[in-house]
Amino acid sequence: MTNTIVLIHGAWLNARSWEKVKARYEAKGFNVIAADWPFDDRSPAQLRAAPAKELATLSQSQIIEHYEAIIRALPEKPILIGHSLGGVFVQHLLSRGLGVAGVAINPAPTPGVPLGPQAIVSALPVFSDVFSWKKAKVMSRDFFASRFAQTQDIADVDANYDRYVVPTPGRVYWNGVVNPIKIDWAKQNRAPLLLIGGGKDLIADASMTRAIYNKQRKAKTRTDLHIFEDRSHWTLMDKGWEQVADMALDWAVAQAAEGKPQLRAVA
Repeated sequence: MTNTIVLIHGAWLNARSWEKVKARYEAKGFNVIAADWPFDDRSPAQLRAAPAKELATLSQSQIIEHYEAIIRALPEKPILIGHSLGGVFVQHLLSRGLGVAGVAINPAPTPGVPLGPQAIVSALPVFSDVFSWKKAKVMSRDFFASRFAQTQDIADVDANYDRYVVPTPGRVYWNGVVNPIKIDWAKQNRAPLLLIGGGKDLIADASMTRAIYNKQRKAKTRTDLHIFEDRSHWTLMDKGWEQVADMALDWAVAQAAEGKPQLRAVA
């Protein structure tokens, strides 16, 4: 069993996006590490006003290596929980033998899995800019309200945008389409993995989460899937976030406590 959890954020957010989940897990007695991506370690307001120039060309490979270094420096193997692109990084890190259990929440496009229709629409603001692969992009308030967090109360949109949204390197989007880092689904020797999707997710379609599950279940170790039909991509901030956070943790703790591969997979 482990007492350490590493939380990995996705695009357009930094580690502040984990503040509620982190506090909840710490209250349960866990040592929780919520590390920023490289060059994301300031407040969202500061990052929007003056993003680091290095952020513009940050790649998925660099981010994965950043978290791998953090995890390898820990005194024990942690539970890994990631949201969106962070859920993709959890899969890569597990495939490298890191972590005792992993949870990918609303996972972004993953190598070998086609983009869902909503993911394609949501990526257009980045892909329509042919130079976005070397730029730091900023999500608009309208996009945040209509696609990223469309299930939240309209009165909270501006406050949540101001508190959480940060610039993101366009390159990580392009890496989602052409990514040199692949996952060998069947041959990987990874810890158990839970995939959580949202039926109202307009960033990472639930159909895409199911497709990732069908790839990941080729592994010999346990792979589970759960879709919250009424939840959006903003699932860890929206009303009822506690249910998602608790399910992720309870599942991971159970797998870590088991301490051996589980071959049963249930959807």
